[in-house]
Amino acid sequence: MTGTTIRLQGCRKAFADGTVAVQDLNLTIEPGETLAILGPSGCGKTTTLRLIAGLESPDLGQVFFDDTDVTRLPIEKRDVGMVFQNYALFPNLDVAGNIVYGLKIRGMSPAERNKRCAELLELVGLQEHGKRSIHELSGGQRQRVALARALAPRPRVLLLDEPLAALDAQLRERLRSELDQLLRGLGITAVFVTHDQGEAMALGDRILVMEQGRVAQLATPREIYQQPANAFVAGFVGNLNAFTVDSRTANGLKVSGGELPWTGSNLPSTVYCRPEHLRVMDGEGHVRGRLVGQFFQGAQSRLLVDVGAAQPLLVDSTDNVIHLPGAMIALAVEPQVLFTLHS
Repeated sequence: MTGTTIRLQGCRKAFADGTVAVQDLNLTIEPGETLAILGPSGCGKTTTLRLIAGLESPDLGQVFFDDTDVTRLPIEKRDVGMVFQNYALFPNLDVAGNIVYGLKIRGMSPAERNKRCAELLELVGLQEHGKRSIHELSGGQRQRVALARALAPRPRVLLLDEPLAALDAQLRERLRSELDQLLRGLGITAVFVTHDQGEAMALGDRILVMEQGRVAQLATPREIYQQPANAFVAGFVGNLNAFTVDSRTANGLKVSGGELPWTGSNLPSTVYCRPEHLRVMDGEGHVRGRLVGQFFQGAQSRLLVDVGAAQPLLVDSTDNVIHLPGAMIALAVEPQVLFTLHS
């Protein structure tokens, strides 16, 4: 399979109740790219996917696949494969019957259908399950059947709506890796909607973060996390520590609990860092506070440290030292990980 360029140009979509789900959306998805659409409920991510699929038509704007305007084409004429959150499998058909259903509708011969089905069963690791009933499958196996069915007609574009949401946490983690390898091996342009930040980070070549029907930021996972475009993105993706700046000092910025190193020439009102950027020190640090909570998380511990600000600092420490409740904790931070944000 080769990837298709998807382009949304000036798209707007409002519903009968007056809700504007998507507004002034300009988006280009590169051929072979996997794009994750991330955002809170009601931000327009599912509507965007449905506009690409042809399940909704924009009130304004156009949708292109390569150079072809598909704005008014229904889903069955767009050559897309779609995997829904609930998989939408046919319970009266076995695994093979589900996979080849669309091929049968298209008039493919039985021999060709059987050959394609065998290819797909191998692709998703279900070679021995072709004759199984859907009811006999685990959640992860059903997800693979839904994926195989979507890929059966060799679509130009693969669309996935919360593809792993129905699975338990351990299985979801494993299938992320499998799905990532599969998509990269196929080279197909894929777009998936998710509310799971970890899923978006793991699977997306780029992430589109949406806020109230608009693009809040479109960038790689690393850029989204380390260089968030504004306070909304920074707060939505990962956890964040905010330091209110009292004044400038000779060595940095005066904040609650101490003094932060700062190499910028400006005087920000607030600076931020991620929890893993704060290091627990044996001796002196940049800020000090009282431990108000410690939670073991396996490879790391989450510490809550009260430095006298509105909210305790979140500290992710990998040393897993058990600190006494109420202990004074010294924290250090490198100046290059501190950043400011636009509202």
